[in-house]
Amino acid sequence: MKGILTDCSDRADNFSLERRLHQKGYCCVAGCDEAGRGPLAGPVVAACVVLPLECEHALFLDSKILPQQKRLDLNNHLLAIGASIGIGIVSEQQIDLINILQASLSAMRLAVENMTGTQPDFILVDGKFEVPLTIPQAALIKGESKSASIAAASIIAKVARDRIMEALHEQYPIYNFSRHKGYPTSEHREALCLHGPCPVHRMTFKGVREHVGLSAAPWP
Repeated sequence: MKGILTDCSDRADNFSLERRLHQKGYCCVAGCDEAGRGPLAGPVVAACVVLPLECEHALFLDSKILPQQKRLDLNNHLLAIGASIGIGIVSEQQIDLINILQASLSAMRLAVENMTGTQPDFILVDGKFEVPLTIPQAALIKGESKSASIAAASIIAKVARDRIMEALHEQYPIYNFSRHKGYPTSEHREALCLHGPCPVHRMTFKGVREHVGLSAAPWP
């Protein structure tokens, strides 16, 4: 498998890995990525995506370098072209129980298991670690820049998580989750100092655990 990945280092074609795997006999190659490892609040969300063989793969780039509206447009485009998609969500409470790495891998496993329409027979995974499943796979550091499928998964995961955080903003407006999505911005840190954490904060994370026990609003 290492040979396949090494042979497909053409960054001008971000679907070359998938194409080579198809040539090797894999019928359904997916990309898998997560969003939300670094925030102080909210869940970690993963997505698994199988792109159609005939689509404009070059459109899909790492969600972190795309403007918000472009991410939304590409998210909708993925739905319109019939990409197979699965989403996995692991809560902040579970993150505190099992740690963020294990929670991220669990979210990716759930994303694969929740795939619509098809199940992959090979998974390209962003990062250093493979998903805890028996399906053949390869972990790719900075995979969003090497695989259109991983990039598409990063877009789906990011949009899904942003929507969750926007909904949580309605519940806990004093933190302004709709702006920073739970990431440790100066605004978010200041709100934690003033109000303490709310139920959707990750209580074991540095930047939150220091404020556990601080008097806070009577949360629902």
